Amino acid sequence: MIPLRFKARGHVMLNKYFTGESIDYRQVISLFLPILIDQAFLVGLSLVNTAMISSSGVAAVSAVSMVDSLNLLLVNVFVALATGGTVVVAQYKGSGNDKMVSKAAANSVTTVTLLGLILSLFVLLFYHPILKVLFGAADPEVFTYAGTYLVGSGLSYLGIAFKEAVNGALRGIGKTRVTLGLSLIMNLTYVLLNFIFVHFMDMGVLGLSVAVNISRYLAAGCALYYLLRLDANLRIQLKDLLDWNFSMFKKIMFIGLPFAAEQVFFNGGKMLTQIYIVSLGTYAIATNAISSVFAMLLQIPSIALSTALVTVVGQCIGRGSIQDARKFTRSFLWLSSGSLVLTGLLLLPFFKPLVGLFHPPAEIMDDLYLIMLVNMLVQIPLWSISFLLPGALRAAGDSRFTSITAMLTMWLFRVVLGYVFGITLGYGVFGVWAAMQLEWGVRGAIFLWRYRGEGWYKHRLVDAASKK
Repeated sequence: MIPLRFKARGHVMLNKYFTGESIDYRQVISLFLPILIDQAFLVGLSLVNTAMISSSGVAAVSAVSMVDSLNLLLVNVFVALATGGTVVVAQYKGSGNDKMVSKAAANSVTTVTLLGLILSLFVLLFYHPILKVLFGAADPEVFTYAGTYLVGSGLSYLGIAFKEAVNGALRGIGKTRVTLGLSLIMNLTYVLLNFIFVHFMDMGVLGLSVAVNISRYLAAGCALYYLLRLDANLRIQLKDLLDWNFSMFKKIMFIGLPFAAEQVFFNGGKMLTQIYIVSLGTYAIATNAISSVFAMLLQIPSIALSTALVTVVGQCIGRGSIQDARKFTRSFLWLSSGSLVLTGLLLLPFFKPLVGLFHPPAEIMDDLYLIMLVNMLVQIPLWSISFLLPGALRAAGDSRFTSITAMLTMWLFRVVLGYVFGITLGYGVFGVWAAMQLEWGVRGAIFLWRYRGEGWYKHRLVDAASKK
């Protein structure tokens, strides 16, 4: 039993830092916890899947890692446009206009789904030239596996686009338990099918591709059923998804398009650094892939906080409460940095058992430990201001500034210095990661400067006229 005095102190602290004029800490917690669980499952299941495919050899791990860098770029475009929907839905929710909440949600789902269809067709038609341009230097076996996985991934884009669009709209009104349910359906199905196809049936990368399609379209089907039959908040009907509202589309694109462009340039830069790493050999690719999984494990709570903050700040801005938007942003920043300390301390003792899941060659063990340790220390002061803070700015409508800043720092620092440190100076994977961490510091400093000013909350997506 927790003593009453500690409960009282906890209540006072939560009220002080996580309660505003019309949203209290209980609502913040109920919004955050499902996102945290979702993120933990997402990363944990990704780790399990990577570990399972590692049983097919280093070439298979390398191929999946390379294609996933492209998948991350394209899926993040869906997520970016869905985030535009989240911001507009959240601001209308904050303004109290339920009719416009429904219109914004329907238009967001339609827009993101159409984009998913277009990108799917593009990848299926041009997958071989894409692989040649991006990963032509890879070993023949790795290249063959990558082709199989890219085709399978391309077939699944429509399903993941629809599911992410629905999740984005639901997050805008704070329905994160439903988004958690949809994500669990997708990810648990994915792991189960991977276990069957990859482990038992020994289908390797092909099995992984089949599993990703079945799981994503199952989740999309469940999302559609929930939206049309079970949802009592958005009140979307099938005809609403076919009713194109250009005015609402412009609002969504005002947030989503710069963010989508940012994701293309940002993840495009990451892919370019991946090309550097491919030229360093298969061991370097495996080192980077496994280190990236560890980085994601460390970031689980912080990414969940970043996602929740978009809804919280969006609703504060919709109500016109700038003071609350500032307060929640500041509180989330401190909480995120604290969570990075905690996750680092929890994961450090389990380094060897976790690495053992990937069956890495003994030659890269020391490199893995050093990269993980340095990255863990650097993330504590820099990750939150670099990635969580721009989410708050974007939720207030300041998407153009945040996107331009992210694109410029990515290409001027991470890409250019990654090549200089990793290739020209010969530091390999260590040089690429050092350039990335330097870029965090530069962009984080710019976002802090922007947050301390007033320009980030001067945009008006939802005004008084919208409440009529």
